Amino acid sequence: MTGIVGYPALMPGFRWYDIDAEGVRIRTAIGGSGPPLLLLHGHPQTHLTWHKVAPALAERFTVIATDLRGYGDSAKPPGGDNHVNYSKRAMAADQVAVMRWLGFDRFAVVGHDRGARVAHRMALDHPEQVNRLVLIDIAPTATMYDRTDKEFATRYFWWFFLIQPFDLPERMIAADPDFFLDRHLTGQIKVKGVVDPRVLAEYRRCYRDPATRHAICEDYRAAAGIDLEHDAEDCDRRIEAPLLALWGGRGTVGALYDVLATWRDKARDVSGRPIDCGHSPQEEASQDLLQALGAFL
Repeated sequence: MTGIVGYPALMPGFRWYDIDAEGVRIRTAIGGSGPPLLLLHGHPQTHLTWHKVAPALAERFTVIATDLRGYGDSAKPPGGDNHVNYSKRAMAADQVAVMRWLGFDRFAVVGHDRGARVAHRMALDHPEQVNRLVLIDIAPTATMYDRTDKEFATRYFWWFFLIQPFDLPERMIAADPDFFLDRHLTGQIKVKGVVDPRVLAEYRRCYRDPATRHAICEDYRAAAGIDLEHDAEDCDRRIEAPLLALWGGRGTVGALYDVLATWRDKARDVSGRPIDCGHSPQEEASQDLLQALGAFL
């Protein structure tokens, strides 16, 4: 584990490290004390998406906020055959390895967007590690693909754009990565002005890296391929950990799905509710999110 300079003005009390997760370097922020709590971000963010809630959570928990493989300042390995290295199984294994390296064999997980999909797979593959699970603004991947219609494909066009064969989406985004990232964020975030300019600058810095953009495409390609194969193999299994599903009341997921019903098909113990925001409550409605997490965790 290598200590590095982090973002103390954004996440006071945290320390930053690069942790070798069985051969994959994972950028990791650690703060607080108490029971371990792993925070997993989505696309196109990094671990800094949690900066409004992580310090408060660190008053009760040892908070670990990472960059997923391929994102932020974590390693970006080749995709491999069938995009296997960006399967949610592989991405979940990274995070379990980080937690094991830190000495945590059992922990709670909060995942947003892509991070929530990683957390879903983690809860299935590593049920002995995950004791509580919070999934923010997603329905199950297989469910969303199974129910694809014009409305969903229009609202979530990147699900179908980013999975196109290499290197079509990579080249197209490279023409203006800031524009693509900014339009993605503004299209999903419904509360204006909530993204801290310093955080936005970091999102842009990372998105300007061609390796990051390629890894993100690999993440989505895996979701449309090998992840669905893994989901089909596990179609009769249920998440054992208590699951809290939260979603943006002004967003796409809540508009198109009965979110709790989709997760009750996948887990044994499900609760949840909408939050008055768009896709990213950790940035749009941090106090409401903290209240929901505090009650559940």
